[in-house]
Amino acid sequence: MAGFILGEKSDQSQNFDEDGIRAAVTFVKTSPCYLVYVNTPEESGHFSAQLGFKLAKNISKPVQGKLTKAGIKTPLRFLREFRLEKYEGVSLVDEQGKRGISLGEVKIFAGDEIKPDSFFKKGEKVAVSGVSKGKGFQGVVKRHGFAGGPRTHGQSDRERAPGSIGQGTTPGRVYKGKRMAGRMGGDRVTVKGLEIVEVRDDGLLIKGLVPGAKGGLIEVRSES
Repeated sequence: MAGFILGEKSDQSQNFDEDGIRAAVTFVKTSPCYLVYVNTPEESGHFSAQLGFKLAKNISKPVQGKLTKAGIKTPLRFLREFRLEKYEGVSLVDEQGKRGISLGEVKIFAGDEIKPDSFFKKGEKVAVSGVSKGKGFQGVVKRHGFAGGPRTHGQSDRERAPGSIGQGTTPGRVYKGKRMAGRMGGDRVTVKGLEIVEVRDDGLLIKGLVPGAKGGLIEVRSES
């Protein structure tokens, strides 16, 4: 079943299955999430749905214009698009001048709030995307998992050193992409193959850990 929704990382806890096996779980709060707009291949060259999520105090005028056009009175902080070409059974619908999408028996139009139980079910596999925690400037041991230098033979200061970074006269430079110390974290990370443990009215309980800090934006999409 095709499914996609926006949410925020809420709580991390643990859960026990029917066999008594403990597993880490993360609750992704998805309320409020609205369908803002549907892009067609004729307009933008692709078929996609734009979703809005999370209450905001102040929003820009372009965002306010999009929400007003969709009939959404709730100010939303985040807008994200989901490409729909890869999903089977998803089609464009236009009824009474309102554009929306159809997924099997479910029809959602621009301005409607999206509930997680409309798209997802228990046991379904999903891919979760978010921005990982920023860890600042880090060395090669923490950033790339280097082993460091030998801890004997008089090398008292090489335990976390990167070692050689290139050759001599040829090529006489350091190649692009060489793994060295630098800023770590703050990257978009996608974790695939996570299982939905429970579908609630206001969110999804997902088996495993998802990227990012509490309160961070999370994108959840079906893998099939």
